[in-house]
Amino acid sequence: MAEELAVPELLAGERVDRAVALLTGWSRREVQTLVEAGSILVDGRAVSKSRRLERDDVVELLAEPALPGRPQPDASIAIAVRHEDADVVVLAKPAGLVVHPGAGHPDGTLVNGLLARYPELSDVGDPARPGIVHRLDRDTSGLLVVARTAAAYDGLVAMLADHDVDRRYSALVWGRPDAARGVIDAPIGRSVRRPTRMAVREGGRGARTNYEVLAAYREPDVALLECRLETGRTHQIRVHLQAIGHPVVGDAAYGGARAALVLDRPFLHAGGLAFAHPVTGAPVEVTEELAPELQGVLAALGEPAEELH
Repeated sequence: MAEELAVPELLAGERVDRAVALLTGWSRREVQTLVEAGSILVDGRAVSKSRRLERDDVVELLAEPALPGRPQPDASIAIAVRHEDADVVVLAKPAGLVVHPGAGHPDGTLVNGLLARYPELSDVGDPARPGIVHRLDRDTSGLLVVARTAAAYDGLVAMLADHDVDRRYSALVWGRPDAARGVIDAPIGRSVRRPTRMAVREGGRGARTNYEVLAAYREPDVALLECRLETGRTHQIRVHLQAIGHPVVGDAAYGGARAALVLDRPFLHAGGLAFAHPVTGAPVEVTEELAPELQGVLAALGEPAEELH
């Protein structure tokens, strides 16, 4: 791991351990351990945990907190399989389930459930997140592909890097975009104003999201979009839609929690996944209907004022 973070004005004067904890979501104890190991640098130099940061200092993260060990199997975590063969599995993840162990989530994740069903995954890819080639946010539901073999892992990673995996999402947003179809091409990086979140900003990593308006409603003023990812940045669809003034309904982190339509999770669902099989080359295409709670939202909205697809 190697990542650089510019210290925002908001955290100027803070200790290194507290600031990095806020920026990453790691615990202060985890950050302190990394500082003591020389794995966190400020302007290229090792520092003490109590070093006070200044605005625009560059913090380098050379490692991340160690997990308690390899993830362990947990058969209590249900796995909803939609496609399975010797090399890959496509599954449907419910909202609320974290994909793999990490800081704050050492167990109880999708990976723990996968290892109980597919023990061979333990030797595929990153030992801390075996078989995982892409992720969904905790509160996003829908389709995820997992590699069961090293050959499938390498092939899927390469296809994702080359934008050769078709990933389609349904999103209900506030308002209706002016254009019925469009591409949001804007770099995404960590927010300067709110360091634990992401934002469109200069110096971020390139990100492209295609969208199409499928239906528009008047009461409340919302629209149903289909979004396609060309890249896979953290919170990409949520950040991009907020950036064009149409945040995802129910997304409290990015301006989508509003009294006119209350939802305890973002209305974002990965409903389509298509790719060439990484070993055989055969086409794999899977669809997943909206999660029940999202179907309920659309049912309550009634007939759309306008259908555009």
